[in-house]
Formats: sequence, structure tokens, C-alpha cells
Amino acid sequence: MDEILKYFPNLTDLQIEQFQKLDFLYHDWNEKINVISRKDIDSLYTKHILHSLGIAKVMKFEPGATVLDVGTGGGFPGIPLAILFPETRFYLIDVIAKKIRVVQGVVDALELKNVKAEQKRAELVKGDFDFIVSRAVTNMPDFVSWIKDKIKKQHKHMLKNGILYLKGGDLTEELKDFPSATLYDLDEFFEDEFFETKKVVHLPLKFKP
Repeated sequence: MDEILKYFPNLTDLQIEQFQKLDFLYHDWNEKINVISRKDIDSLYTKHILHSLGIAKVMKFEPGATVLDVGTGGGFPGIPLAILFPETRFYLIDVIAKKIRVVQGVVDALELKNVKAEQKRAELVKGDFDFIVSRAVTNMPDFVSWIKDKIKKQHKHMLKNGILYLKGGDLTEELKDFPSATLYDLDEFFEDEFFETKKVVHLPLKFKP
């Protein structure tokens, strides 16, 4: 929890309380439904929560903005971002029902009113969003094919509407067909060696009627 306060020192008392609760909630749920690997659960704040919040170092979501989290798993990056941006609406989806059960349990325990969680394939989602976030669920070409028609037309953020994707390693080959992509190295924001190869990829996408 100290790591969160180190990099996000202006949290409200409620946000601090919510972030603190995540430790118990995920350990408790993980005993019932394994959504975080056993070796990673004790590094929850670094490898999952802070990693998710890397997106917040690149983008400050505006009140009223809508964000779709595709392949959210246990709720990452959606739940940490929803805590940080309580006036932004988050829609968390995953194809695996038991993972959404965990997400809904955490959302309910934290009383997050700005989160909707649902078992659904990205291709079947109706509506459009300012941004679509995810954490390395697939390669970028496939991901774009899932969500390319779900971007809002009107921009209201400093970055253009599109994808904010948490990825690691060398992305040269994967992004060769996306010249408009911008990479942000997370080791510029966070000191832990875990972030040495981690990035946020911003890929602006045009509205498709």
C-alpha cells in the first residue's frame, strides 16, 4: 500500500481505504477462485494494482468519460482505475464467468458505483467509449479487430480516443502496422525493477459509424 501512496500522494481518505481493502479482498477471493497466480498474490500492489495505475500516469480520465476494460480477469486494470477516477464510468468484461464473479464481489465490497462488470466477448459489446483499456490479453492486431467500432467520435482528453494497453517487452513487430501508436515506458514513472520492460501503448482509433 505504501507504493500506491508514494506515487499517488493525493488520494482521498475513501480512496486510501478502498486501496487498502484490496489486499484482503483479493487474498480472500483467491482462496476460492484462483484469479491471481500464487507467486504474484503477495506482490499484489506492485504487479497488479500499481501496474494498472500506470495508465493513470499517461491519462487522466475526465468526469463522465467511459472506459471499457477488455479481458479484465480479476479486475485489472479496471478496478484500480475506477478507484482513482470515481467520476469516470468503467465497464469491465471477461469471457470467463468465475473471473467476473470475483470482480463483482470486489466491486460490491468497495461500493464502487462507477463500475459495471459482465461476462461478455468484446465483439458483442454495444455502445462506444472514450478509451478501451486492457492488460496484454492478446496481440494488438487481434485486439484492434475486436474493438475497432467502439470508439467515441468526440475527443475530450489530451490524448485522442482509442486504446490504452499495458504490454511488456519488445513490441516492434507487434506494432509495425500501427505507426500512430505511442509507447510510454513505465520505468519512467515507477522505480521497481518489475517495470523495466513494461509499457503503456496508446493507439488512437477513428470513430467508425
